[in-house]
Amino acid sequence: MRTSPPRVLTVAGSDSGGGAGIQADLKTMLALGVHGMSVVTAVTAQNSLGVQGAWELPVAAVRAQFRSVVDDIGVQAVKTGMLSSAAVASEVAALLADVGAPVVVDPVGISKHGDALLTAGALEVVRTELLPVATVATPNLDEVRQLTGVVVDGEGAMREAAEAVLALGPRWALIKGGHLDGDAVDLLFDGSREYRFRAARCDNRHTHGTGCALASAIASYLALGLAVPEAVGAAKEYVTGAITAGFPLGGGIGPVDHGWRRRQES
Repeated sequence: MRTSPPRVLTVAGSDSGGGAGIQADLKTMLALGVHGMSVVTAVTAQNSLGVQGAWELPVAAVRAQFRSVVDDIGVQAVKTGMLSSAAVASEVAALLADVGAPVVVDPVGISKHGDALLTAGALEVVRTELLPVATVATPNLDEVRQLTGVVVDGEGAMREAAEAVLALGPRWALIKGGHLDGDAVDLLFDGSREYRFRAARCDNRHTHGTGCALASAIASYLALGLAVPEAVGAAKEYVTGAITAGFPLGGGIGPVDHGWRRRQES
C-alpha cells in the first residue's frame, strides 16, 4: 500500500482569482509534495486588480472544518493566513493551541493591492492570542509596523523588528524585507540564532501570492521534517523561483508561478 504524504493544513481566506489565499497555499503544497487541506475563513471576490468584496464565514463553520480535518486525517504542520475578524482569529488561536504540530502564522493585514483584510480588533487578537502559538511568524514590513509599531527603513533595522515580533510570543520571527531596496533579504531570528536569506531582486511586477506561497512552503518543509532554518531557506529558494516565473493575468498584478519547477523540467 502506498504511504500517505505529509499533511499540511491552511487556515485562510479564498481568493477567487486563484493568485493568493487558500488557492495559492494548496498549489504550493502540491508543488512541494505534501497533501494540502483547508479551513476557509472568508470568501473574497478578488482578481488581478484588487478585492471587490469579502464575506467572513461563521465561527462555527471555521471550527467544524478544523475539527473535521484534524480529528480524522491529522496534520504535520499548519499555516494561517487571512483571519478577517477578532472572533475568527480568537477561535483559530484556541484551536491551534492544542494541535501538536508546527504552526506558521502569516499575519495578513493588507492585500497586495492595499485592501484591508483584518479588522482592528482582529489585529489585537493576532498580536495577543495567535502569535503566542506560532512556531514561525512571517510578517512583511507593513505587518511589522501594524503589529509592533517598528518602522523598518533598511536592512539594519530588521533585527529590531524581529526582536519586537518575538516579544509577542512566536518561537521564530521571519522578517520579510522584500519591500526594501536592493537584494530581497529576509531575516530569521529566535532570540539567539540569526539567519539572513538573500536573493537577487527579480524585475517582475507579477508577485501576487508571494507571502502565501512563502508561509505555505515553510509549513510544507516543516511537515517534510526540516528544521526551521532549513525549511525557511528551502522555502525562500522555492518562492524566488516562483516570483521569477510570475506571469501576467487580467489587467493588474499577476500571480507567482507555483508550478515553475515542473515547467522548467518539461
